[in-house]
Amino acid sequence: MRRAIAGLLGAGLVVGALAGCAPAASDRPLVVVTTNILGDVVGELVGDQVEVMTLMRPDADPHSFEISAQEEARLRTADLLVSNGLGLEEGLQQHVDAAAAEGVPTVEAGDLITPLAYADGDAEGLDDPHLWTDPTRMVDVVAGLTDSLETALGDELDAGELAASSAAYTAELRALDAEMASAFAAIPEAQRALVTNHHVFGYLAARYDVAVIGAVVPSGTTLAAPSASDLDDLVSAIDRTGVRAIFADSSQPDRLAQVLADEAGVDVAVVDLFTESLSEPGEGAETYLQMMRTNTERIATGLSP
Repeated sequence: MRRAIAGLLGAGLVVGALAGCAPAASDRPLVVVTTNILGDVVGELVGDQVEVMTLMRPDADPHSFEISAQEEARLRTADLLVSNGLGLEEGLQQHVDAAAAEGVPTVEAGDLITPLAYADGDAEGLDDPHLWTDPTRMVDVVAGLTDSLETALGDELDAGELAASSAAYTAELRALDAEMASAFAAIPEAQRALVTNHHVFGYLAARYDVAVIGAVVPSGTTLAAPSASDLDDLVSAIDRTGVRAIFADSSQPDRLAQVLADEAGVDVAVVDLFTESLSEPGEGAETYLQMMRTNTERIATGLSP
């Protein structure tokens, strides 16, 4: 009996020693963010004060990406859950709803702005979730996220540091807006016409006086498909307006856009943009600010004489 007790005590000491050597779990609060665009923004606001877990990988499609069981489990333990909302995260919405139902504090970027509605296509009249294409909308998002972070995390976050980061990032957004306004104003008004893979630039168009004359997929989601009549209508619009380029999302195949360019019978380039996702490092859209600057340069070049 004494030997058995001694053995158990020895085993307990070994387990205790091993436990003492194991790395401690992070004691920082956890903020889970659905899209990588918002993940980048939240990271700029909180720095290393908070663990930011972004669910969407670079170059993914926000309408259809999925998460692992481990990520779902962590999502339900978050101190704050940040999503885009307005129907963007179609493949993830059930998990967001479940976490909110279990009491996870949540904030949707779409609730922090006055959304625009789609003007046409099969989503006509519905709220457009692609709010990040207008940096001034992101100024409102940053203000709302700053408040939500402070409310959800309380004393776990240095409020002064958060306020300073928020002010600095807001200044960067306003500088970006000025750069974009200048770039689009330099394009002759008659040539400020966009054709894209799907309807994604409504906010940009409203902000910078750009006309969106159509989309290969006349929908707010990449999960839809165009009909033959949709393509015919768009070919007619391209012929009528003489657009110089079709802009295709870099994370989506551009086969349809290329076919449409060929069918239009005019010299129309197909230009890749980073519209709904950040890229891997070194590919041109590692951060939200870099993504918008890259897109602005490519659109301005594609539409200019």
